[in-house]
Amino acid sequence: MVSSFTHPIILGLLWATILISIATSMSTAEQSPLESEAKAVLESGWWNGYSNDTSQRCKWPGISCNFAGIITEIDLSDRGLGGNIPPGIGDLSALEYLDLSNCDLSGELPTSLGNLSLLHFLGLSRNYIHGPIPSALGQLTNLRTLSLAGNQINGSIPSALGQLTNLQILNLAYNQLEGSIPSALGQLTNLQYLYLYDNQLEGSIPQEIEKLKNLRVLAITNNSFIGHDIPLLLCHLTKLEHINLGLNQFTGSIPSCLCNLEALFSLYLSQNRLIGSIPSCVGNLYNLTFLDLHSNQLQGSIPSDIGNLEALISLDLSQNRLNGSIPSQIAMLHRLSELNLTFNQLSGYVPNLYATKLLIVDNSNDCYKIYPDPFEGNKALSPCMNSLVTNNATNNKSPPYIKICLPIAIFYTFSILGCLFFSRVKANNKPAGGRPTKNGDICSIWNYDGKIAYEDIIAATEDFDFRYCIGVGGYGSVYRAQLPCGKVVALKKLHRLEAENPAFDKSFRNEIKFLTEIRHRNIVKLHGFCLHRRSMFLIYEYMEKGSLFYNLRDEVEAVEMDWTKRIEIIKGMAHVLSYLHHDCTPPIVHRDISSNNVLLNSSFQAFVADFGTARMLDLDSSNHTILVGTRGYIAPELAYTMVVTEKCDVYSFGVVALETLMGKHPEEVLSWLPSPSSLVNTKLIDVLDNCLPLPTSQLVAQNLVHVATLIFACLNQRPKLRPTMKEVCKEFLSRQTSLNVPLRMISLFQLVKHEMHIGESSDTCNV
Repeated sequence: MVSSFTHPIILGLLWATILISIATSMSTAEQSPLESEAKAVLESGWWNGYSNDTSQRCKWPGISCNFAGIITEIDLSDRGLGGNIPPGIGDLSALEYLDLSNCDLSGELPTSLGNLSLLHFLGLSRNYIHGPIPSALGQLTNLRTLSLAGNQINGSIPSALGQLTNLQILNLAYNQLEGSIPSALGQLTNLQYLYLYDNQLEGSIPQEIEKLKNLRVLAITNNSFIGHDIPLLLCHLTKLEHINLGLNQFTGSIPSCLCNLEALFSLYLSQNRLIGSIPSCVGNLYNLTFLDLHSNQLQGSIPSDIGNLEALISLDLSQNRLNGSIPSQIAMLHRLSELNLTFNQLSGYVPNLYATKLLIVDNSNDCYKIYPDPFEGNKALSPCMNSLVTNNATNNKSPPYIKICLPIAIFYTFSILGCLFFSRVKANNKPAGGRPTKNGDICSIWNYDGKIAYEDIIAATEDFDFRYCIGVGGYGSVYRAQLPCGKVVALKKLHRLEAENPAFDKSFRNEIKFLTEIRHRNIVKLHGFCLHRRSMFLIYEYMEKGSLFYNLRDEVEAVEMDWTKRIEIIKGMAHVLSYLHHDCTPPIVHRDISSNNVLLNSSFQAFVADFGTARMLDLDSSNHTILVGTRGYIAPELAYTMVVTEKCDVYSFGVVALETLMGKHPEEVLSWLPSPSSLVNTKLIDVLDNCLPLPTSQLVAQNLVHVATLIFACLNQRPKLRPTMKEVCKEFLSRQTSLNVPLRMISLFQLVKHEMHIGESSDTCNV
């Protein structure tokens, strides 16, 4: 009886226990996301200074939450967190955005990252992370950006990454990855940016790469890739804007089908084993700005069609086996500022390169050269420009440049006569009261009728004769013109062929747009513009000293530009950029700050020019961009993020400012910055321009150190750690204390590490 009675009781107790257990587990499950999230945040140690009250975590720096109080974004980039990524980070199940770039993180990538199924951005660049890429990352199917660049990651690229079909940016550059590119990456049909450069990858490029129809950037330089047909695979990727295959072991020839990539902006095939000739159709790549084929085994002549590349800024064909003469059409490349044809087998004369941006110097022997010499190592090539060489054997022959320029001059003459004829007919048909007066105030060019201004400019420059040409801007020649009132102006003229190119026309009108809307005492003043169908030009105030680039390299001008003047030049640039970034709405980024685009008046005051590539920042978008600017001045992060910010200008300012102190481009010093310890034994006085004596005034010396400290802050490899231009401007106005060590003892390492005193900032910045 007892057993029959107790049996139902025991069963009831068992069921009650089970039900309680299920209820408890359900209750725990309901609370587990928030609890596990709080635990993960707490255990990370990244917010140790913000108490243990995790209920306030949505207010902690770098954290963003949704309406339910669940963490959806973490941005701790440039915070210097140190340590490892905790495995518990995988418990932040609602996380959509995670950026831990530049955080001094170490250790391996936890596989729990694969649990963040909603993640669309994962940024872990520029840390000290090692070990392999976990295959679990292939589970992040919502991911659009994956950036692991600048670490010590090894092993192979997992095929599982091919499952990230929404991925648009994949950046694995600057690591120690080995093996080949998995064919599974061909499944990333939405991919636009692929960065694999500076690894130890090898093998051939998989055929599946041609499926990436949306690819805009392919950068795989400095690996050990081989193959005969990689360029051929790329011919199908018609949206490509940047191709960088340099420093590999590719063989074969350059296929002519590459000429169909009309969007191509830069092409780097240098330091491979390419053979054959340069395709003549290369002239079809009208948007090409950088062409680098150096250190291959290319033969044949330089195609004359290269003269069609009107956007070209840099051309490097050095260390090949090219022969024949240099085509005279290169002289038509008005934007060309970097040319390297050294160590080939070229012969004949150097063409007249006055229309380019290359620095031409007098060799005091009726022979003009370019420095540094881009023609060195071509034994059969005359070092002089053919327009200035006299040779008894050719005295009776017309110089080659006459054959080029004469037809152009004739064309312009008839064009102008035609314009004048039709404009006068049109003027005669106007009512008498509407005709402008020829004797109006031409100095107020804005009040002038375009036709009249055009006629007077033609007279002042004798139809843009070469004798009035004083240099070349970003997309046109610059002329000096004295107007009837006696005022001297500078004219930037867009050439006819450039005017027909939509890209140049856009830059021209872009410059007009910005210079008519912004006003600053250190921005070159635009007096007016002329928009004739066949002749377009801008009218600026005239800068007697020319560009900062030229003055730093001219021995007489460099000496006259003492330390005080150079510091004032740097301050002038800072005031302009502070104005553009902080006093304009929306902010304006110049994007091409270089010593060529800083002009000096007779008193060595600095004026920023060339706003053809300037851009207003869209505060509601990512501001992705194509790579523009002058090589050597472009911020390093642009190469792998393609996102333009004010900090890009800050870096470029730092380069120009350092160039101003050194008297030359600081290429070597910039190469040391990623490893500051290499700067310990280099003193500041070792890199200062030796054209000038060291300052004897204590005040000048402390100003010099103060400026140098700010310069190296602007050159920080981490964009977010660079000061804003407003902060730089304020620092220039701060009260400073005397140097506590002699100038001769100060090292670059001390400047980089901010060990030298920087004064208190004032509250205002007079721009």
